[in-house]
Amino acid sequence: MKNADRRLLPDGIEEVLPPRAQHIEHLRRRLLDVMNTWGYDLVMPPVLENIESLLTGAGQDLDLRTFKVTDQLSGRMMGLSADTTPQVARIDAHSLAPEGIGRFCYCRTVFHTRARSLLASRTPTQIGAELYGQAGVEADVEVICLMLEMLSAAGVSDVHLDLGNVAVYRVVVEHFELEEAQKKELYELLSLKCRTDVRTWVEENALDANASEAIETLMSLQGDRSALMDSATRLSELVPATAEELGHLMAVAELVEHRYPNTPICLDVTELRGYQYHTGLVFGAYVPGYGDAVAQGGRYDETGAAFGRARPARGFSADLRVLERLGAFSQDNTRVVVAPADSKDDALWQMVQTLRSQGVRVIAGRQEDVEQADCYLQLINDQWQLVNKEPV
Repeated sequence: MKNADRRLLPDGIEEVLPPRAQHIEHLRRRLLDVMNTWGYDLVMPPVLENIESLLTGAGQDLDLRTFKVTDQLSGRMMGLSADTTPQVARIDAHSLAPEGIGRFCYCRTVFHTRARSLLASRTPTQIGAELYGQAGVEADVEVICLMLEMLSAAGVSDVHLDLGNVAVYRVVVEHFELEEAQKKELYELLSLKCRTDVRTWVEENALDANASEAIETLMSLQGDRSALMDSATRLSELVPATAEELGHLMAVAELVEHRYPNTPICLDVTELRGYQYHTGLVFGAYVPGYGDAVAQGGRYDETGAAFGRARPARGFSADLRVLERLGAFSQDNTRVVVAPADSKDDALWQMVQTLRSQGVRVIAGRQEDVEQADCYLQLINDQWQLVNKEPV
């Protein structure tokens, strides 16, 4: 390997340098503090874990994105965590197993064999929150509101919220008893948002009139809450079992609109992201000029079943580095002081330690060598004093 090659990082892998690294760290602390004020406890799952635990309830997509290694002690297959949610589900079901509601938050690096999108990193710094043991509209609203508060704290503005419910699609295809191959084909076409292709597929599969109208109505369930009421009512007439799921979606949207009247909300029942993983509500936050969700989440009640404790679960996650790049988060400016590197002067040492205890950044060296310094310590009349740095 050439020396130049040794300096190159793999595709999709990045390192973070000063001063951005410090800025990201300040943002991490800020966002974890926000989640703490909402009652969410910090957890730190291991980076490496048995593959069965990492992939439970996660579907094939996460399996393909997980780096796998062999444990040299046991011979078992292990994996580098590609998503924190399955691990938090294990903590809720087994390691901690709270009797009541469990609220957890986290911030750590995860690893992807392939980036989730063209804009994503293969080693995102995943930050998020999980709510276990609470069902109903209130739980979904809490998690969505926390996500919006986190984005606000990060300085991410002009957020647009998308809400969907994968359970509506699931109820429709089960009602008309579509075969597995048909479900897969329709899922892929709906994901592409192409109505013409969906209509062609309906004709080719010779679906009856009710099924055709139900799928057509399903495709029309995109827009704001008031514009969707008639279509939602009609779909409920065609497939009565969708009424509860559509009502849940509308109720969540109404409460979020009430709390955040300036946040545009779009309902999209054809948004099937995470269909194999989520069991109900799904949501994503978007900002103009960025072609991917800046934060996303949903409901996934079955995740804890493999650990012996299936119960209501929902949460969200984001890439901390994306939030730092898109947001206008400003950290408190820390004063920088240059102190002479004199290890034998006790008075100087005490002065330096006092400043550091007050949060001041003190660098030992010559003032001309520290460009970002605000002032320096100088011995005046046998006392160390702070002197403002002369402008260059």
